[in-house]
Amino acid sequence: MLAHTKAHHTDNRVPLTLLVHPINVERIKKYVAYIEPEEGEEGSIAAEEFLSKYFPGEVKEAIVLRGSRGRECLTQKQLAEMTGIPQRHISEMEHGRRTIGKERAKKLAAALNCDYRLFL
Repeated sequence: MLAHTKAHHTDNRVPLTLLVHPINVERIKKYVAYIEPEEGEEGSIAAEEFLSKYFPGEVKEAIVLRGSRGRECLTQKQLAEMTGIPQRHISEMEHGRRTIGKERAKKLAAALNCDYRLFL
């Protein structure tokens, strides 16, 4: 019986060309560097480190709320209708100008299919 051997590393990456708005170029470059680390770099990063590196000065809960809403393809208005939270409050929470609080976090989590503790 033949023993399994370790496969040799092959570079099967492909070039990719994107047309993006100029204001997004640096952000996209940073994201690509994150998901495609250079050889020898570690492939993971702690959430807090990622957020402070790629979203400096922003409130963690606000970033998580924006990202969760985007993942579910919802507008602020749709999320407001689903949760009963006014749309302007959702906007303020997404920009870090309003705290979320436990009760709102539970409503948001139910609508966004995630754990409410992400927003606290």
